[in-house]
Amino acid sequence: MVEHLGDRLSRLRRMADLTQESLAEKSGISVDVIKKLEQKRKHSARLPTLHALAKGLGVELTALLGDPPGVPSTGEADTPRLVALRRAVSPPMFAPPPEPSDTERLTVPLMRRELSEAWTVYHDADFGRLMDVLPGIVDDARFLASVGTAEDRAAGQAALGKALQLAGHLAIRLGKVDLALSALERAMTAAEQSSDPLLPSMIANSVAWNYQRQNRLDDAERLAVHAADKVEQSRWNTAESVRVWGGLVMSAATSAARSGDYDTASDMMGVAEEATKQLAKLPPPADGKLVSVFSRSSVRIERVRLAVQHARPDEALQLAKGVRLSADTPPSWRTWLLLDVARAHADLGDADGAVKALTRLRQVAPAWMRHHTLAVAIVGDLWAGPRRPPGLRKLAEFLGLVT
Repeated sequence: MVEHLGDRLSRLRRMADLTQESLAEKSGISVDVIKKLEQKRKHSARLPTLHALAKGLGVELTALLGDPPGVPSTGEADTPRLVALRRAVSPPMFAPPPEPSDTERLTVPLMRRELSEAWTVYHDADFGRLMDVLPGIVDDARFLASVGTAEDRAAGQAALGKALQLAGHLAIRLGKVDLALSALERAMTAAEQSSDPLLPSMIANSVAWNYQRQNRLDDAERLAVHAADKVEQSRWNTAESVRVWGGLVMSAATSAARSGDYDTASDMMGVAEEATKQLAKLPPPADGKLVSVFSRSSVRIERVRLAVQHARPDEALQLAKGVRLSADTPPSWRTWLLLDVARAHADLGDADGAVKALTRLRQVAPAWMRHHTLAVAIVGDLWAGPRRPPGLRKLAEFLGLVT
């Protein structure tokens, strides 16, 4: 079940050690609105209200709105699937590791194919399915990292690092920061013993993302810049290295923007976009699904997001016009682009443009849209507006805002 906006607001307010009255003073939003949201007498709020509340709480907007379809941490006992994932990440102490059921068929190439498929499932946001298969993948990778020649074990460590990195990403989406950090620490250990020289930098990018989710923006930016410098100094002559470097620069730019330094972030994104030209001159990666997402389209999508978040809707729409989705752009990135375009149109008072983007979003990712608080907020905002363009009622009914 998706966490209600009011529950999230109440939780973040308590974490910030704020009363409803002090949050009202910091945000400029009335105590009455805050009470109605927390008591679930209001199910959404206008976008300016959400921005003001996030600023008053000292968090980024996504912390208040959520980043579905992840699952919030409620303090309740872990489900059996989550217990299985924890056990895979942190095997029982002083006990022998579980052996795969079919060790003869288990090879590194097979494991890489399974990992590639698992990352695809992750980018499709099918987290339930991923929770079912990932513990077995981690166990199998750990077995491969412990058998064979030194070369075999190094290749196994690379597979284990990618499996644990994926576990870290999944844990972040599930709101389990402790599990994410544990998985990423173990992923880094495996990466440093692996045959993949770029893997530690990729893991560092994941750790930076985890720091961003904890609002440790300075730590995230420094880590991303440090890891990017290491990639640039060591090798930048393959598509893999360019993509890893670019992903780190994008991560650093995102942290800078969320810290309030939009100009520095924009400069970083410009450098990253220029670097994508190198990809056309290099052979593509052997398996792009196991390398950082980085292309001209991914940079543009992130630039659109940052422009929208910093109240620059005109700039966001101008950037969005230049987006041409490449084949290796995960579907989830397209959903974010459509949502950000809708938000930019809404911020400019262009209800027709917002409805058009939201209608397309519903076609592309209906379940994702239904569970995303920002999508609900935009539609609710439009419904409360002075005019309701064609298609808006269907969206409002789909999201349960009207009957």
